[in-house]
Amino acid sequence: MTVPSVHPVFCTIVPPHLLDRLARSGDPALARPARRTLERDAAQRTRRRLTAVVGASAVTARRGPADRPDRTVCDAGHREELPGRKVRGEGDEPTGDATVNRAYAGLGATFELFLTAYSRQSIDGSGLPLEATVHYGEDYGNAFWDGERMVFGDGDGEIFLDFTLPVEVIGHELTHGVTQYTANLEYYGQSGALNESISDVFGSLIKQYVLGQTADQADWLIGAGLLAPRVSGVALRSMKAPGTAYDDDVLGKDPQPATMADYVRTSSDNGGVHINSGIPNRAFHLAAEALGGHAWERAGQIWYDVLTGGELAPDADFAGFARLTIAAAQARYGDGAERQALLKAWSQVGVATGDRKPGT
Repeated sequence: MTVPSVHPVFCTIVPPHLLDRLARSGDPALARPARRTLERDAAQRTRRRLTAVVGASAVTARRGPADRPDRTVCDAGHREELPGRKVRGEGDEPTGDATVNRAYAGLGATFELFLTAYSRQSIDGSGLPLEATVHYGEDYGNAFWDGERMVFGDGDGEIFLDFTLPVEVIGHELTHGVTQYTANLEYYGQSGALNESISDVFGSLIKQYVLGQTADQADWLIGAGLLAPRVSGVALRSMKAPGTAYDDDVLGKDPQPATMADYVRTSSDNGGVHINSGIPNRAFHLAAEALGGHAWERAGQIWYDVLTGGELAPDADFAGFARLTIAAAQARYGDGAERQALLKAWSQVGVATGDRKPGT
């Protein structure tokens, strides 16, 4: 089998601006874990950059039937060496460690949605084994996809809880792998924000699929249940109402914009990839709610068609992505409710699609 030419990036669920704020907190119980998390993330980011320059390691040859997941969960034992000790493999009985079992289940839920809804066999489309490491580091306040595996911290217990608790976090990070093997979106500016948004979209769809929810029943939160009780907030991000996920004395206020009128221009966070992703996130939510039913069916299918269709450039901006969604809706469903829902959704968030009605 030919290994795809990919340039994996290091993607975390908690944006660096949140960890920076915690690291500058006057409370040592919050600042020390945040500083350690930032240091570990910086080291992993450098490792991933060097791997991309030298050449990504070959995809493992171990593959099972492509229509079934091949999962391995390892335990880092609060150390920072990867992958750690194998504690559960595909088909093994649950362990006594709830974190291990949640990671295993989340890998399976992600595999199942992509296979059942989109006929995609694992994240690379060819049955790639799914690997995860839990209990990474001491008080590590993040989860990440490093181009090869999922890695979960246990959180500090003060701000962040166990990162395997929200299934959408698992789905979000694994979707970075899907993007890596398809559009390979550059991780900066609007293309980076699209990269993050696509992971939020499918992370949320995986949760909705597991719970059997329709678009109007879903909470559209990313990281629900991740914030500790002391935090004034419900999640890391809200796709339904960007900018409302938290408003806390320590974390500050959720900075995500809901429309292009409030687009944030910044050099931090790779040009605001975790911030401006709120704009395409809200566009997806608006389209999904307008269409009704299960969001992974029509709205999700359109996003998947764009992601895998071969026309999405690595440096795509919001407007280019929006035009492709409208074209994909037209190609699959014709000039019906789907296309109209997308035109309205992108208009509501202020992204120009170039589409004009006759006579205008």
